[in-house]
Amino acid sequence: MVSGGSSDLTPTVPVKIVSAGLAGCVADLVTFPLDTAKVRLQIQGEAKPLVKGQRATYRGVFGTIFTIVRTEGPRSLYNGLVAGLHRQMSFASVRVGLYDTMKQFYSRGSESAGIGSRLLAGCTTGAMAVAVAQPTDVVKVRFQAQINLPECGSVKRYSGTMDAYKTIARDEGVRGLWKGCLPNITRNAIVNCCEMVTYDIIKERILQYKLMSDNMPCHFTAAFAAGFCTTIVASPVDVIKTRYMNSVPGQYSSAINCAFTMLVKEGPTAFYKGFMASFLRLGSWNIVMFMSYEQIKRGVVRLQQSLQSAL
Repeated sequence: MVSGGSSDLTPTVPVKIVSAGLAGCVADLVTFPLDTAKVRLQIQGEAKPLVKGQRATYRGVFGTIFTIVRTEGPRSLYNGLVAGLHRQMSFASVRVGLYDTMKQFYSRGSESAGIGSRLLAGCTTGAMAVAVAQPTDVVKVRFQAQINLPECGSVKRYSGTMDAYKTIARDEGVRGLWKGCLPNITRNAIVNCCEMVTYDIIKERILQYKLMSDNMPCHFTAAFAAGFCTTIVASPVDVIKTRYMNSVPGQYSSAINCAFTMLVKEGPTAFYKGFMASFLRLGSWNIVMFMSYEQIKRGVVRLQQSLQSAL
């Protein structure tokens, strides 16, 4: 990503990787309840389609959060947080931290990379990240979809994060930990292209036309635009990914079968279930992540320089 700072503040690849992972964790800590609400809205109607006149359990983003807190307690909003943090340290580190490196690779070291090079970089790092972090994503979704209502007879599928990894591997095989990998690769290729390329280009144009300096308002503007564009493009794939990864063995034969089943049983609007939750989550997540990423990068570089000057 373009930098408006001085050359002595240019971060190395390891600094970008670590900074991206930490920034992803910060963003998850702030926005995780919104992500849980999004997952609950996306899977609503999956087990038993709503009949005409039947009231949905979850209605709207904040209504869903309120319902979860009232019926299951506030801790349920953070079901799967540990797996979520595992995911960000392995996922964001690759897809965000290696974006600039891949962009330079595809543009052959050119200072002004074209849109094609940026899109290829986004697709590549997005796919690489899924290959590394898919098991953490499966566990995170399973926990977020898990409804904790003992008085109604609901039983927890997993007692803890490590138990979830072990149980899925034992009951569904190692392949179960990579369930939904193909739709997730598709989703994250799209998400990464939208997020990284939109942020990269908007930040570059803001600095090019001197609308803002390379500071937090600039990062906020570019991150908000990236979140909005990403939500519109990626929501259908995100819903399919969530449904497929949360499904029990044999419920869907493939991600395509999952999409077809949704279309037949629930109609095309099912693909945009939880859209507002997705936008609130992706918009806020992008803002927190990119702003944290830029500040952590600079903080680590300055720390390195101060340590070097002290020697």
